[in-house]
Amino acid sequence: MPEFAQTVLEFLKTHQAWAPPIVFVLAFAESLALVALLVPATVILWGVGALIGAAGLDFWPIWLAAAIGGGLGDWLSYWLGHHYHEQIARMWPIRNYPDLLPRGRRFFEKWGALGVFGGRFFGPLRAAVPLAAGACQMPRVPFQFANWTSAFAWATTTLTPGIIGAEWLSGKIW
Repeated sequence: MPEFAQTVLEFLKTHQAWAPPIVFVLAFAESLALVALLVPATVILWGVGALIGAAGLDFWPIWLAAAIGGGLGDWLSYWLGHHYHEQIARMWPIRNYPDLLPRGRRFFEKWGALGVFGGRFFGPLRAAVPLAAGACQMPRVPFQFANWTSAFAWATTTLTPGIIGAEWLSGKIW
């Protein structure tokens, strides 16, 4: 495990009250366009799940923090795409592919909220899909519905494997 991730996990184990705010920031960063490339949040969140199972951290506040952080990160990425869609179309590398945004618009017209919901679960797309949805002018209500429902599902699927693994290894289950 990367040293940064190990440091964060050790801090959380020692200072459990900080777990929800730190998980919020990690999930927010993991879902924010461009920032997601710099933060190894998924690995850390898997480790947090293991800490929940092994150290008995309280699941619900951490889960809620992960979901809200992820939802707000996607919301901000969408807003940036929606607000700056003209500038984004002129930025590298998008400017080299003039058909990219029209294709993206067709993608969101075809798949709508399902495209946004599914994008949350694919690491490389997680932060890019909301930015693209905004840049392609996807309507706000379907985007936000998919954003928030997928944020809660993502928080569950990101934290739960670590919990189950830690409990299995400690002999609490099976």
